[in-house]
Amino acid sequence: MRTTCLGLLILLLCGACKEQHDHKGKTPLVELDGNFLYREDLETVLPDGLSKDDSLLFAEHYIQNWAEDILLYEKAQSNIPNSGEIDKLVENYRKALIMHAYQQALIDQRLSEEISETELNDYYTQHQELFKVDRPLMKGLFIKVPLTAPQLNDVRRWYKTENREAVEHLEKYSLQNAVKYEYFYDKWVQMADILDLMPLKMPDVGQYLDKNRHVELKDTAFYYFLNVGDFRGTGAQEPYEFARAKVKDMMLNMKQVEFMKQVKNDMYQQAEKRDKIKYY
Repeated sequence: MRTTCLGLLILLLCGACKEQHDHKGKTPLVELDGNFLYREDLETVLPDGLSKDDSLLFAEHYIQNWAEDILLYEKAQSNIPNSGEIDKLVENYRKALIMHAYQQALIDQRLSEEISETELNDYYTQHQELFKVDRPLMKGLFIKVPLTAPQLNDVRRWYKTENREAVEHLEKYSLQNAVKYEYFYDKWVQMADILDLMPLKMPDVGQYLDKNRHVELKDTAFYYFLNVGDFRGTGAQEPYEFARAKVKDMMLNMKQVEFMKQVKNDMYQQAEKRDKIKYY
């Protein structure tokens, strides 16, 4: 479909064009002041699944935007007198891109991302002030069941208990009776994600859940049971298992900075030894 539509455009727009440029095997679609838009370039941006009419419409808009950008650029070139300053900015940006690409290649080739668990834990312990909870976290269990669900008294007993037997009872029960069941005793989750599942509305929910670890609610259709196994409020120490990814990112970033600092210093020392640097 895309090929047919673009072929039609080529016939309409470039049917009378003569080959005057080296297009390097590409098929010219539109020319404007020596700039060419090629069929292959348009094909790469044309979304899949469009109808014939939508494909043509997309192509027409894309071609118009392409032409408008060229016209604006040419107009800007003729109206910006200080092109030297822009050339300097472009060259500085080009240098920065090349250096960044080279540094990233060096880091990928020579710097291991492996950091031992001991190193991660030590850094976390030594810099605890960097890892504070910005949104309340919790561990626990949540189950939502219809008002007409069976064994509600058993559910009330099971959800308050964290032992394996009670959890297994709830897991089996939830398969046939629960509308929603979430087990998260083994991981920290955002309190807000759990509150989205239940109608618990009050000014300071975090403080309430910190003091009330077993919560039972109901509305016109459902019962909601929440057991808060552990809780960390805003400003509290972020648990290591939750902060671990952040700790690793920070340590990797520091390793990369130190690595590149050493690489650049080595280059400088070698250049001095070879008298490549001349001081005037």
